[in-house]
Amino acid sequence: MTTQRDNPSRVRRSLLAVLPMAAALGACRPDAPTVTLPAPRGAGGEPPVQGEAGPGGLRQAGVDRPAQPQTHAVVSVYDLPSHAGPAGVVARLGEAVLELTAKPGKALTVTVGLGPRLVGPAVLGVASGLELPAFAREERTARTWGGDLLVQVCASDPVAVGLADKRLAQALTAEGASGRWSQTGFRPPGNGPVRNLLGFPDGIENPRTRPEMDREVWLDGPGPLADGTIAVVRRLRIDATGFLAQSAARQEEAIGRRKSDGAPLSGGEALDRLDLSAKTPRGRYLVPAMAHARRANPNATGSGRMLRRGYSYHNGPTDQGLLFVSFQRRLRTFTATQRRLDDGDDLMRFVTATASGAFFVPRAFTPERPLGGGVLGEQG
Repeated sequence: MTTQRDNPSRVRRSLLAVLPMAAALGACRPDAPTVTLPAPRGAGGEPPVQGEAGPGGLRQAGVDRPAQPQTHAVVSVYDLPSHAGPAGVVARLGEAVLELTAKPGKALTVTVGLGPRLVGPAVLGVASGLELPAFAREERTARTWGGDLLVQVCASDPVAVGLADKRLAQALTAEGASGRWSQTGFRPPGNGPVRNLLGFPDGIENPRTRPEMDREVWLDGPGPLADGTIAVVRRLRIDATGFLAQSAARQEEAIGRRKSDGAPLSGGEALDRLDLSAKTPRGRYLVPAMAHARRANPNATGSGRMLRRGYSYHNGPTDQGLLFVSFQRRLRTFTATQRRLDDGDDLMRFVTATASGAFFVPRAFTPERPLGGGVLGEQG
């Protein structure tokens, strides 16, 4: 359920205080079957998810770890108070995250990103800024655009996601933070592309190898930027009814892949990359010029490849779609792709963005190295 949180208390509390149990969250699942192997059982004894080791230390979990994305998530965006030192609030948030994720259970990860107001010129100069420009088909409001702090909670169980998110939300608001927007999401189990609400497999064009991840997703320096990445989050309302009213053939032409197995219309198997040059004997492109898979393809945009780990959401019959989450080392990877979609894409006329933001995800933090250390500079 979409929420816009208000500050319930002006009393300052420790971020490590034990908070009351929250009510269990309901979850919706798409009707379409997955095209991947079933997920392992989400037992309470699952080991803690660790971040991937990088040259500057550890990379935050919840980006490319676990390799198999958890089935439930909530993305929340906050503003931090201008009268208090953001560095102190962020560091205490990191302590709370470490406590939450220290014990085995439900493959819980918490990924934290910092908005452009917090990171300052050190990150902005390397990452080319974090302010997203305006794009087509957006419903912008002050409460759903931008923000200071991204908190992404993922787990194999919706109750675990809800409890962790509620604890962090109450602790942050007690520190004076205010919530902008929050959205729960779900995805079928599987360790590869899964079907979205339109019934098509998604995420096939992600980086797949460690060299690809290092080249396309992770920053390698200097200093505190090492092992960081840039997250873009967008809530995309999709007119699924309108899209599915088209013939099956027209749906496939709009996407650029077969609906049955996700194979590209240029030929091959489900996980094969698109062949953008493939044509019919009469010279017509097998993947249509305005197909989403062609328009968003990194070989067509020239912008690099992003790691997409999105979730479907369902707030009601008229508000459902994609909780888009992507990670990339340059914001241009996303912006150049989105501009190309705006210029012409047969899927985008069914899509409206209702929330959006870009955030720098710093390297992993430890009790000795606080969250945001070296990035927030003199603040706090």
